[in-house]
Amino acid sequence: MSKTAGIVIIGNEVLSGKTQDTTSYFFCTELRQLGDEVKKISTIQDEIELIGREVADFSKRFDYVFTSGGVGPTHDDVTIEGIAHGFGLKVVRHPDIERRMRQRLGDQVNDVRLRMANVPEGATLLATEALFAAIVKIHNVYIFPGIPKILQERFHTIKEAFREKPYFLKNVFVRYGEGVIAAMLNDLLVKFPELMLGSYPVLDLPDYKVKVTLESKDSQYLDQALQTFVASLPADAVQRID
Repeated sequence: MSKTAGIVIIGNEVLSGKTQDTTSYFFCTELRQLGDEVKKISTIQDEIELIGREVADFSKRFDYVFTSGGVGPTHDDVTIEGIAHGFGLKVVRHPDIERRMRQRLGDQVNDVRLRMANVPEGATLLATEALFAAIVKIHNVYIFPGIPKILQERFHTIKEAFREKPYFLKNVFVRYGEGVIAAMLNDLLVKFPELMLGSYPVLDLPDYKVKVTLESKDSQYLDQALQTFVASLPADAVQRID
């Protein structure tokens, strides 16, 4: 069984269309390559109670939870407070973050900036070489900043902790539409019920009409399914396999 993950994107700016969410795609791509299965993505507002409910629920349902956004020093950065609320924890000042902030910023440290040193009580820090963007971990929840470049850099420092048995993937590009191959796809799942099967129509491309994806963590099972599927298609149906 794959480890499961949930992603919580936090920010009014995403829901209002002011900022495009690229983080969900990044997490989904990275986690799939690591062999993990993303089960749900939620995008929510900067509201303490809402954040708390969503993250606590995800924490119960999935092996890993990744949050993005709401960890800066401004009025709408309430992710830490929300997650602490969801777990029934206090918000405390992390001494290591505060110490390094004071060492780095000196007289420029103020109460507003020190909000970035707050964490849910009992939290641990990962990727601690980053002064303002260390990953805060509480239970199975990994709290990331919302800026994509920083988030991606931070995730890459810890990604190997999430590596599982990989997924094997085959793409079959079919010259016929879904109406022609639907019965063959259904029959394939009857014969290979553990197969992860996808069918994606493509418009305005002359070479093929459907991209069919077959996935499994068992390479032999995948090869057998692929052979069975290809054999069920008309002789001229396959444009290519990769």
